[in-house]
Amino acid sequence: MSTLDVLFLGDIVGKPGRRIVKNFLSEEIRSFERRPDFIIANAENASHGFGLTERNYNELLDIGIDALTSGNHIWDKKEIFTYIDKADKLVRPLNYPQGSPGVGSRVFNVQNSSIVIINVLGRVFMAPVDSPWSALENEIKRIRGEVRNPIIIIDFHAEATAEKISLGYFADNLGVSAVIGTHTHVQTSDEKILYNGAAYITDVGYCGAYHSIIGMEINNSIKRLITNIPERYDVAPIDKAELNAIKLSINIENGRTERIERIKYINEINEVS
Repeated sequence: MSTLDVLFLGDIVGKPGRRIVKNFLSEEIRSFERRPDFIIANAENASHGFGLTERNYNELLDIGIDALTSGNHIWDKKEIFTYIDKADKLVRPLNYPQGSPGVGSRVFNVQNSSIVIINVLGRVFMAPVDSPWSALENEIKRIRGEVRNPIIIIDFHAEATAEKISLGYFADNLGVSAVIGTHTHVQTSDEKILYNGAAYITDVGYCGAYHSIIGMEINNSIKRLITNIPERYDVAPIDKAELNAIKLSINIENGRTERIERIKYINEINEVS
């Protein structure tokens, strides 16, 4: 096998997101030429839209996901502190301050190859964190000193498009295989392969309720914007759900991505969350 097929699922939002991912992995994935060799998903919104419970962490692994990334909502469910250090398939942002629970990168062995997953937070329009630039450069240098010919995939969880694109080219110069943007929940149509072989997309999108505002209930979201009064965000009810993802074909020998494909899957789900 000369390439690895990697599937990256966008931010999973609540029960609708978990349901659509389960449906996709159990049904539609059969239509692929072959099942992906490795499946990654961003899960920072998987537990009722904010954070990740241990139960939902295990649920997502049980349906076939191999690695879970996160973002600025990783700490929203306080039980994360009780299990993150033993959650060996979960990655939190690398550029949180030193001493934060969990790890910012993990190595996974797949088909006699090593896939490294790194999660990084942006700083533009986001809460203050350490520099993603120096954190990423130092981590890649460390990894290359310990892992032979790693395939490196980055989840860049950030708000500003220019910051995402800039980090994409920065990481491409460091020889990574992919930079996948998350956080805005809106899939962009700018997927491409950069000069040195890194796949790039500004945002992979989300997995959740189809009739929603980035996965959340419509009326409360609109009311909050109109009144500027804090309003509770709830996950939108399920009638239909959508899944946004990226499929990558990565050359095992040189770590360059040979193909990037956007996926949008929509399915009726007759259950209220």
